[in-house]
Amino acid sequence: MEKTVKIMIEMQDGGVMNLELYPELAPITVNNFVDLCNRGYYDGLCFHRVIDGFMIQGGGFTHSGGRLLPKGGAKEIKGEFASNGVNNPVKHTAGTISMARTMVKDSASSQFFICVADTPFLDGEYAAFGRVCDAESLNKAVSIGKVKTGRVEYYDDVPVNPVVIKTIRVV
Repeated sequence: MEKTVKIMIEMQDGGVMNLELYPELAPITVNNFVDLCNRGYYDGLCFHRVIDGFMIQGGGFTHSGGRLLPKGGAKEIKGEFASNGVNNPVKHTAGTISMARTMVKDSASSQFFICVADTPFLDGEYAAFGRVCDAESLNKAVSIGKVKTGRVEYYDDVPVNPVVIKTIRVV
């Protein structure tokens, strides 16, 4: 198995975030994410939840006509983190990519988040599976975290101007 998998998130505004994923530490999560990337699942989706000083979350919705429209079709996977019985040493530091989920530990599917600050309270509770590779990528994530947000229907922390993912691909 490869030590890391390189990923590039290309934003509609031309910005880029380069990441490395850790298949040896979170194989189910990395395989799921790579499969979704290879199928073009993330193309056109947005970062729909953005909290400055915490994280940016995407991978589940399009932002169209002032509404968030959910995208289905991704299967739920086992949560690879300590409180779910999996030894995953990846810490939630600034630049870490991790899977979003509900209160159900095995509910992660396509939604992910990138930490824009150290968030140790998430360690052992969410499946961290990689991190940004360079300062420019972290700066891009942090800049997304600073966009103006508001409420859309019953969702809070939604960017007022959509922050759209053009594509995510394995490089």
